[in-house]
Amino acid sequence: MKNRQAFRLLLAANAISGFAQGISMLSIPWYFGSVLNQSSVFNLAAGCITIATIVWSLYAGTIIDKYPRKKVFLVINTCGGLILCSVAAAGFAMGHLPSSLVLLVFASTMFIYSIYYPSLYAFGQEITERENYGKMNSRLEIQAQATSMLAGAAGAILLSGTKNHAINLLGINIPLGFDIARWNLWEIFLLDGSTYLISILLIALIRYIPAETKIVETGTVIERIKGGFRFLKGNPSLFWFGNASYAIFVILLVEVHLLLSPYVSRHLHADPFVYTSAEIWYAIGALFAGLAIRSLFKSMHTVRAIIILMSLTIIGLFITAFTQSIAWFFAFSILIGVTNAGTRILRITYLYKHIPNHIIGRASSVFNVINITLRAMLSFLFAAPFFTDSDHVTWAYFAGGVFILLWLLPMLFKYRQLTEK
Repeated sequence: MKNRQAFRLLLAANAISGFAQGISMLSIPWYFGSVLNQSSVFNLAAGCITIATIVWSLYAGTIIDKYPRKKVFLVINTCGGLILCSVAAAGFAMGHLPSSLVLLVFASTMFIYSIYYPSLYAFGQEITERENYGKMNSRLEIQAQATSMLAGAAGAILLSGTKNHAINLLGINIPLGFDIARWNLWEIFLLDGSTYLISILLIALIRYIPAETKIVETGTVIERIKGGFRFLKGNPSLFWFGNASYAIFVILLVEVHLLLSPYVSRHLHADPFVYTSAEIWYAIGALFAGLAIRSLFKSMHTVRAIIILMSLTIIGLFITAFTQSIAWFFAFSILIGVTNAGTRILRITYLYKHIPNHIIGRASSVFNVINITLRAMLSFLFAAPFFTDSDHVTWAYFAGGVFILLWLLPMLFKYRQLTEK
């Protein structure tokens, strides 16, 4: 890989900002669900925020394809750092944070996600030779999940502090010899905002030579957006593959942001350490996928491998819906970590090989808009009183399994066309 140093800096910047982002995005749902007891309010707000990102996602795709990806990253991190540090400053000044400011952090992070990750993978494709796509995606996944593990462990401590000079992680009591006080939400936001600023410095150091010449399309924003739709319209099997293989990710985000907290507190009747430990178990599963998924499925076609991973996730969701076991809950967290990360590695590598770099941002934005729309619909569905009352959240897990099952059907129907590409 001729841009090895550039890729390392990109990984480092992603790890540093992703660590604190992970803690913030764990803290906000838990704050609304277990501190304010307003899960339904948060679910409705999350649905509205998700819908608001639809138009932005389409526009983000044109930005990624038109401007240098390095500049895009610098602007993203600058905006994120300013917003998080400003909200944190308000918290320190007032001694508390209104729900509106907490939702502002959640909304700004969701908007950043909508352009950050498509930019990350487009940048990775731009600086990587075709034969190294799979290796590059695996390394991104390994780095991301190692960061998630650290974020989950830190989140477990910061959300509720420690007692009796020990911390319970992954169901294991770990002695510390001292206690750590619980952090306020604005202190967590300050940590998050500071990491954005560090990422800016690392990204500014990146120097690279594009692996292939990038074609920059001019024209109006509408014309450039249409380019992404035209490409996928001319490749319908790619359109179905891109959306169907996103199904696990859709359910995962809905679970993490909306279902995880009520499932742990109302169904399992467990504490924040179980909640944050689930994130660590997920990261362990995803880390395994980053290390081993290409070896496990090296003799199998990508599409067949993704079908297997989707099927395993469906079974896992159905079992989770009808059990009340912390041990199984942790096992499911590992399973969905493997299946989601494994699917993402295989999916992105497949799309890299079939979508040119000059249009990857806009094609990705089409997938993102459909992804966001589906997440918004599920958010509003799971905000209904039926799912927020008692422990009916288990039916949301069952519905998640049905959702993935419905998206598995196009993969099966288009199997021949996808494997012939």
